Formats: sequence, structure tokens, C-alpha cells
Amino acid sequence: MIEGAIFDFDGTLFDSMYIWEEVGEDLLKSLNKKAKPGFREKIKPMSLWQSASYCKEEYDIKLSTEEIIVRINDIVSDYYINKVEPKPYVKDFLESLRKKDIKMCIATVADKTLIESALGRCDMKKYFIDVLDCKDIAEGKHTPDIYLKALVCLGSTVCKTCVFEDAAHAINTAKSAGFIVAAVYDSFEDNEDMVRRTADIYLENYKDVDKFWKFVSQI
Repeated sequence: MIEGAIFDFDGTLFDSMYIWEEVGEDLLKSLNKKAKPGFREKIKPMSLWQSASYCKEEYDIKLSTEEIIVRINDIVSDYYINKVEPKPYVKDFLESLRKKDIKMCIATVADKTLIESALGRCDMKKYFIDVLDCKDIAEGKHTPDIYLKALVCLGSTVCKTCVFEDAAHAINTAKSAGFIVAAVYDSFEDNEDMVRRTADIYLENYKDVDKFWKFVSQI
């Protein structure tokens, strides 16, 4: 049985990946810059800080990295505060974990305050000990740093902690670090075959709760 669970937010808990598919290009347009070919793929695995720094250097933006992050958050804040919704059945799934006293937290590359706004609006803060973002770590999910930080928050161990992710690069990172990995289907992830091969369990949606408990009962 697992002791802790670490959840990604965008594309894993909430149907919100559509925001990040366009926000980088929206930022560049607001600064009269044009995205180069492969821009979306380049910034996808980056933290917010890394992507802001990359844009600053690659596109010769005169704003500071901090100012670029403020602009990005201004673009996306309305979505988190007022619009994004949880994935179907996610509350029932989280409730099943809470009933078994499994501690939960969120590890995200997005801004913590925006995530907390969405959680509060949807009455989901109660499930999570904390929300950790990559801002203080200054690394995206191509390294396991944020997951290891989450372990301290949960008080659990790597081999007894399940990481829930939708993105192939994050799933690979968590798996390589020794975590149990549950992949959650999201239509914005292009490498579904890799996701299925890498993760320990693949959830088509959160209605697969019985499938999940059957899997973790064997750990």
C-alpha cells in the first residue's frame, strides 16, 4: 500500500493544458515578437522560471525574468481564478485516497497562487497538504527535485509514494527517481505510447479507481 501521493495539476487534476499550449506565443505577441518553429515543444518541459528566462534570452526581451513571469501570470490568471475545471470523477478519486489516510500534495510548474485559486473555487484544497511549484527550485520536471521536495512535505518514502502525471517527460523523471507512477490520460500529450510503456499504471480517467486500488494493494 502507498503512503503518499503527489499530483501534477495541469492535465492531471484539471483540464487546463489548453491554456499553456498558447500562453508562450501569446506572451511573445504581446511583445511584438514571433515564435520560432518548435517553440511550444522547446518550452513544454520547462518550469515557469526557465521558460521566462529562455524567452528573455532567445527573443531579446528587455524585461527582467521576474517581469516576464508577471506578464505570463496576468495572461493565465483569469482562467485559473474563474474558468478551469477538474477532470471528471477526480473528487471521488481524491476522496477515496483521503479515506485511506493517504497524504496528498501537488507538484506543479505553474504558479502556486493560481493553482490555489482554482482549488479553492472547486472546493478541493481540503485534499492537499500543500501546493509546491518549481519557482523556488528553479528547475522543471526534467529533474526530480520537486518530487523529492514533496516527499519532505508528505513524510513518505520514494518506494511508497505514487506520482500522478500526464506528461511523458515528467513521468519518465518520476519513474527514473524510483517513484511509483500513475499516468493519467490527457488529450494534449502526444507521446501516449511512451507514457503507457513507462508508467506503472495507466488511468484512462479517474473512474478507474477500482483498477488503481487493485494495483496498489499488490505493492
